[in-house]
Amino acid sequence: MKKRKFLITPKTAPYIFIGPAVLLFVAFTVYPIISSFLLSFQTKVGGVYTFSGFTNYTRLFNDPLFYKALGNTFMILLIQVPIMMFLAVVLAVFLNSSLLKMKGFYRVAFFTPAVTSLVAASIIFVLLLNKDYGLINFLLSQMGIEKIAWLEDSFWAMVSLIVVTTWRWTGYNMVIILAGLQNIPNSLYEAASIDGAGAIRKFFYITIPQLKPVLLFTFVLSTIGSFQLFDEPYNLTKSGPNNATLTITYYLYNQGFSYFDFGYASAIGYVIVLFIAVLSWIQFKVVRDD
Repeated sequence: MKKRKFLITPKTAPYIFIGPAVLLFVAFTVYPIISSFLLSFQTKVGGVYTFSGFTNYTRLFNDPLFYKALGNTFMILLIQVPIMMFLAVVLAVFLNSSLLKMKGFYRVAFFTPAVTSLVAASIIFVLLLNKDYGLINFLLSQMGIEKIAWLEDSFWAMVSLIVVTTWRWTGYNMVIILAGLQNIPNSLYEAASIDGAGAIRKFFYITIPQLKPVLLFTFVLSTIGSFQLFDEPYNLTKSGPNNATLTITYYLYNQGFSYFDFGYASAIGYVIVLFIAVLSWIQFKVVRDD
């Protein structure tokens, strides 16, 4: 009897094993990207999508609500991200101290919000920030401060959104920065101590320069996260009041899944990609090594 030859050979084995992963990547990543890009140049006429050129992009740049959502997103980026990064660096330095005990407990405690269900966390924050019977306003009233409409007033709704976003992602960035701190050689600090440098000079002349790649990484991630911010405004404020907390991703969601205008939503998506790419490039150019 003749022996059957197997199709798997040392040359074909790698392709066979990575084949399923490549097929899944093409089906669920490459194809949606190409399809949505083509869709951004189409509009629905009589229930059928037809090519319309740059109609969606022209409409986009003449849409005041788009600029409102973009402005809100940039406000969060310019206010929330620096505050979050500052807190993440402070916490990371604190948790990296050799004098601190129970480091594991504190690391888990600060990182827990990043893995907490946002729906459950949002319910808690809605209760805490309720104008009439929330705990925060109760404590303020005990100190003689008038109750604040945290989720009903435009200004305070944005403040609440920034606070919740900072609470959720500070610990995540802290862990990344902490890993960077632990890779800084102790010999640098020892040499600085011999030269008479204090803790502040060590921080600004050793810690920050050594953390530059890590800080750049976290800044880029935070920038991308700001442009993808959806869960927090959706669960807390529903983009209100009066679109005060409407983010660009929430606007995309409304156009695509509330109004079923997928061509316009796709155009918004690619404008978001362009903004993220430009801002990331600027960050790399600003902090690049000479």
